Amino acid sequence: MQETIDLIAKYGYVILFLYSLGGGFIALVGASVLSFAGKMDLSLSIFVAIVANFLGDWLLFYMARYQKSMMQPYLTQHRRKLALVHILMRKYGSIIIVVKKYIYGLKTLVPLAIALTPYSLAKFNLYNAIGAIVWGISIGLLGYFSGGILIKGFEMLGEYPLLAPLFILVLLGGLWLWLKQATKK
Repeated sequence: MQETIDLIAKYGYVILFLYSLGGGFIALVGASVLSFAGKMDLSLSIFVAIVANFLGDWLLFYMARYQKSMMQPYLTQHRRKLALVHILMRKYGSIIIVVKKYIYGLKTLVPLAIALTPYSLAKFNLYNAIGAIVWGISIGLLGYFSGGILIKGFEMLGEYPLLAPLFILVLLGGLWLWLKQATKK
């Protein structure tokens, strides 16, 4: 176990960057907990996650707007979810770009859906930057200050290894049901 923690601490910033391109919630919490344990630097972890999260959304926006032929199979596969994002955008406006950082499932869809509209790239980048900063600082600090509790939870999972898959199954099942219900006609 200690070897794994040392390996993660050694390559943690690279892992955090790559994982944060597509979301990064779990990686940022993990880096924050490792920062609590003294294995990583909290400020650098938050900075890396913010930059990667911003770049990931910008790349999705860019690809959907300027590389439509390459993105078309993905876009047609998720038409209902993209329609849901358009409804949310009309209802809540640009703030959805900030809020979606916290909602699993919308992280990828919002930049894609917005890129299909005449929404300004500069305006998207502004809200994307604000969202990435707020998300990175809030999740990073939350993970850091809950580090003691999370470390005890990991130790308990070591004693009862069947709890982890059960928890993940319930979490993903609930998310899948919510998304299925939200994207109905």
